[in-house]
Amino acid sequence: MERYRIRGLLALTAAAGLLLTGCGGGDSGNSKADNSTYPTGRPAPDHNNGNGATGEDKNNDDTAESREFAPAPDYLSTFALDVDTASYGYARRTLAEGRLPDPSTVRPEEFVNSFRQDYDRPDGNGFSVTVDGARTADEDWSLVRVGLATRPAPDTGERPPAALTFVIDISGSMAEPGRLDLAKDSLDVMTNRLGDDDSVAIVTFSDEAERVLPMTRLAGNRQDIHDAIATLEPTDSTNLGAGMETGYETAVEGLREGATNRVVLISDALANTGDTDPDTILERIESERREHGITLFGVGVGSDYGDALMERLADRGDGHTAYVSTPDEARELFCDDLPRNIDLTARDAKAQIAFDPATVSDFRLIGYDNREVADDDFRDDSVDGGEVGPGHTVTALYAVHTRPGTEGHLATASVRWLDPGTRAPHEESGRLESGSLQPSVWAASSRFQVTATAAYFADALRRGADTWTALPGASPLTQLADRASELARATEDDEVHHLANAIQKASTLTSQD
Repeated sequence: MERYRIRGLLALTAAAGLLLTGCGGGDSGNSKADNSTYPTGRPAPDHNNGNGATGEDKNNDDTAESREFAPAPDYLSTFALDVDTASYGYARRTLAEGRLPDPSTVRPEEFVNSFRQDYDRPDGNGFSVTVDGARTADEDWSLVRVGLATRPAPDTGERPPAALTFVIDISGSMAEPGRLDLAKDSLDVMTNRLGDDDSVAIVTFSDEAERVLPMTRLAGNRQDIHDAIATLEPTDSTNLGAGMETGYETAVEGLREGATNRVVLISDALANTGDTDPDTILERIESERREHGITLFGVGVGSDYGDALMERLADRGDGHTAYVSTPDEARELFCDDLPRNIDLTARDAKAQIAFDPATVSDFRLIGYDNREVADDDFRDDSVDGGEVGPGHTVTALYAVHTRPGTEGHLATASVRWLDPGTRAPHEESGRLESGSLQPSVWAASSRFQVTATAAYFADALRRGADTWTALPGASPLTQLADRASELARATEDDEVHHLANAIQKASTLTSQD
């Protein structure tokens, strides 16, 4: 089974009784555990009562009771939450055009997070934690799913008002059908669906940035917003840095206390003028972003798309990304998802999964490669995490190698986040026992199977870079396409049907190489 081991044995610390808050930063994605130097085999932070139920929220207190012993860092995996889906959307677009996606643009967590999940939702604000798993066909290897879910926004439509600054790319490349025209049509429809107390500003950029519309309340001004949208026409180059700087300045000038203040960047992210480095761009808006808590939502468009730039901007800009290529996708995103999920449930959310060295010898986090957080920063609330809104689910999938013949506790998953308003910290946890593992991935729940299928698909696509080894239990793309088709029929889910079609196209293209 060596081909599944990403790293060799890491040196374990001698301090087996480390407090979690004092653990050193281990590798967050791929790890190997050795029970010999950790005789107690005690799992890491567990805030439940030992019966598998999720525990109570915990504030950041320093009492002795709140500081439980944790294993050495090699048993921990810590990462910032991510609800991006752009990688999967762009891969589908690329495959539909008869091309395999560049492996560097394939992020497995964004494939997995593109599909509806079956997790229980919390009764109040914050997260529920679901941990389940299933054995693969490879001996002693299982897939373990960690699912985090927030409560959907109430159907009453009651939410804080939104102050949205749209930063829209009108460079020459945006003239391609399915770019600026798609954005304009969707923004027109969205303008009619936002509430009277919401506000909208519009900034455009090509060679330079221009403020087309200052922050404007919807009530009594909808026609002014429609007129501003109608003036947008493609021209010249792409000075994305200038657009972002002017966009954040506009957002700060129109800042509304008690509202959700957000910048929405719509672009193909093919920056070719001015600042083109995401870190340099973000440095120019750092004070506005940090001081005022303005989040960024990046919407990618176009057959040629600067995936790396957009993804980096969103990750560092306390936001997330999506990709749209059809009118239906754009309208769903702008007219349904964005208005419904304007509010935030959690800021700086991080997850930490502690594997029990008595039962687990190896594990690998599938994806989240650029979202790793040092293990001892899990409870450092000054360390950046992810922003998550109402109704979202976040899924992390692990390949886990269990010690032959062992049974019992496998892992404890914890999520920590800050209340968006008060910045008070909270935590929630869940557990997984070996006896709860399903006997086969393909005998697990349909939604678990969808998760596994999406992960296997992403893993197959990015193995073209010769960087990644196959996940345990991986099937040829032809078999994976058949399984996805069966799941589409069983779930009656159009998105799973689209997944099956994408896998089939990838299988055909791969066979032609």
